[in-house]
Amino acid sequence: MRVILGIRGSTTLTTSGWRAALALGSGAALALAYPDYNLPLLGWVAVAGLMFCSLGAGLRQAAACGLLFGLTFYTLTLPWIYTVLREYGPLPAWQAAALLILLALAASFFCAFFAALLAWLSRRSERLALVAAPFLWVALEFLRTHLPDIGFPWNLLGYTASGNMALLQITSLTGVYGLSLLVAAYNALLVWFLLSIRGSMSRPNARPLATLPTLLWIAATVTLIAVSAFGAPFVPKAEPTHVAHLVQTNLPQSMNYRPDWDAVHAADMEELQRITTAAGQARPGLVVWPEVPAPFSLQEAAFAERAARIARESQSHFLLGIVHWRPFAARLRPFNSAALLDPAGRESFVYDKIHLVPFSEYIPGRDWLWFASDLTALVSDFSSGTQYAVGQLPGGRFSVFICYEAIFPDLVRRFVREGAELLINVSNDGWFGRSSARAQHLAMARVRAVENRRWLLRGTNTGHTVSVDPYGRIVARLPPDVRGVLEAPYAFRSDTTLYTRWGDWVAWLSAGVTLALLLAARRSQSNVPAGASNKSEGRNK
Repeated sequence: MRVILGIRGSTTLTTSGWRAALALGSGAALALAYPDYNLPLLGWVAVAGLMFCSLGAGLRQAAACGLLFGLTFYTLTLPWIYTVLREYGPLPAWQAAALLILLALAASFFCAFFAALLAWLSRRSERLALVAAPFLWVALEFLRTHLPDIGFPWNLLGYTASGNMALLQITSLTGVYGLSLLVAAYNALLVWFLLSIRGSMSRPNARPLATLPTLLWIAATVTLIAVSAFGAPFVPKAEPTHVAHLVQTNLPQSMNYRPDWDAVHAADMEELQRITTAAGQARPGLVVWPEVPAPFSLQEAAFAERAARIARESQSHFLLGIVHWRPFAARLRPFNSAALLDPAGRESFVYDKIHLVPFSEYIPGRDWLWFASDLTALVSDFSSGTQYAVGQLPGGRFSVFICYEAIFPDLVRRFVREGAELLINVSNDGWFGRSSARAQHLAMARVRAVENRRWLLRGTNTGHTVSVDPYGRIVARLPPDVRGVLEAPYAFRSDTTLYTRWGDWVAWLSAGVTLALLLAARRSQSNVPAGASNKSEGRNK
């Protein structure tokens, strides 16, 4: 394909081949910033490629670039969805692949919308488009998080920066959206810097290093490097006052459980009971089993007796994942729940999972998915809880959130607003196998601790089982895919962060700024006399 480069230093590059290639490369580069690729520095430059190929493009051309970017990014970061559907569906390969592509395509529409709006703004002014870009990006992340039923804030841009201890502390003020805004803003500044350099090279006697974009980019780069390299020692350390025993059960994953599951796994259950009881007896306090990794229900007599015996013999409070059956909408319905038994074996707390996993714990739009009849027949049919429950332990109050809920910042924040002084996340990441999803899930859960300045105890079936302090340090962990008990330090805290008080104010601010800039661009464009817009465009570029 023919490529026309440079008109007055502008980005008016008329053919689509280079744009498509840049969009694909940018999507791949951003994917490499997340686990298990673990090249987080790419997050600071990858989105710049999408921004660059959107400027000066037609709306359809820019939207196509956004779709290519999104499809590449999501396909490379979410391959575990195919694995889950193939292994635990079990779906035919074509159906599992179709659902992965469908999810990637749906999420990619946000990237397409971002690119198209950026292209539209650049018709008025490239500088205006680049100012709007970070706010637009965060506003679309926020929208993606809060879509009814299918909100999916997995791998938001801010998580690429969350591995740095100093930068991570920003989330106690802004939530993860503040980090997303920071990373997106640096990408936009990088594009402005590159455009300035190229524009200066086309002018005689130009001084490209003395331009405003260059000076801002240098200042931003030096500041980020200094904070990232030297900021960690200034992050306070939290002192634990208690120890919990987090049991990594390492039970085999199955979509359906045989009627004789108890008999087949009798040895596993005896071992789990023994190591849990021994840990509690050595240091009574709190013992935790993960999100239900097997057909556990306190309404089943034999399991209820075993659970009560563990609590009594360990002399500890026993928190465990269960299937909780109770009346709902005039019939008996299952809930994915967590229950706490006191040291006498009595149930003292129950939390029913509020945000269920679509296409796993329930099917949104079940009647529409004619091509996935096998999936809809096998997916669980849980009901959703409604209460942000807070329980009592010796020393303070706690809340528990279950698995997928860890990726929703405002949901976890609500527990702290209700009075939780300790956060416990129980999860069954056995569904993910040994894929990158386990590490991605942990990276997102860890940010919830910092946003709210709470200790986070995370108990899982196969890993990662960890204790995270209120500043994001993983202070204790078990290796994945082993059965064992983690001695997990923790403490109760009652202080309140700005994020806990104000919530997703950065996301709302970004939405407001985006709307204001779009309206301003619309109004100024409508006021430009016919034939004058091209001249104005040329000057801005």
